[in-house]
Amino acid sequence: MNKLSFSANLGLLFSDLALPDAIRAAHLAGFAAVECHWPYDTPAAIVTRALHETGLSMLCLNTRPGDRATGEFGLAALPGRQTEARAAIMEALRYATATGTRAVHVMAGLSDAGAEAESTFRANLAHACDLAASRDITILIEPINRHDVPFYHLARADQAAAIIADLARPNLKMIFDCYHLALIHGELLPLFRALQPIIGHVQFAALPDRGEPDSGMIDYATLLPALRAAGHTLPFGAEYRPRSGRTEDGLGWLATLGKALSDL
Repeated sequence: MNKLSFSANLGLLFSDLALPDAIRAAHLAGFAAVECHWPYDTPAAIVTRALHETGLSMLCLNTRPGDRATGEFGLAALPGRQTEARAAIMEALRYATATGTRAVHVMAGLSDAGAEAESTFRANLAHACDLAASRDITILIEPINRHDVPFYHLARADQAAAIIADLARPNLKMIFDCYHLALIHGELLPLFRALQPIIGHVQFAALPDRGEPDSGMIDYATLLPALRAAGHTLPFGAEYRPRSGRTEDGLGWLATLGKALSDL
């Protein structure tokens, strides 16, 4: 298995464990890195200690989603919520700096897809990029399919590409989530090749159930080596929902896909 190949998304994997223990479990399983959704309930110093203990790096984390109880899924594209959105951005940047995390995903949120939401999103992203530049942190944005998350503001790769081009911030990149983009756009490899210069992270899961990536409609044993050959050098982010509920029960894909990458 190519240990340099995969990052465990601890928002979905090993989620029954406290975050420091999830980091240790990811290390024992053979992951080279980890990433998080919202790690803020765990002090950064404790996370940093677990990262140092295991030798893993944290690739990325998300800004807070807002009030999940009312269905919020991000703040940056919400008109009138700029103060909260920018506080969430600063919190994420501070946490990333303290833990040595390389990137922050600024969550757009749900919108009416109108011009005001788009201008709000762009202004908050420009602010985030400018704050992150001095910290050597990349700001990420992610197109998310509207079947799973209705009304998510950023719902297409071409929209993300236009934002990145127009804002012209070198530390603004896109998450290429294979699961979401296959649902949105279909074929993945041509899309990746077209967008490769602006891609900052790749995530993957089975289609259509978002389970372990060794089954389903996407042949990752072929796709991931092709993405590597097309220029992606960072670990691929495993962001799937374990079908049995226990991450450890479904890790056979690590060896299979790791071998596919090692054979390059």
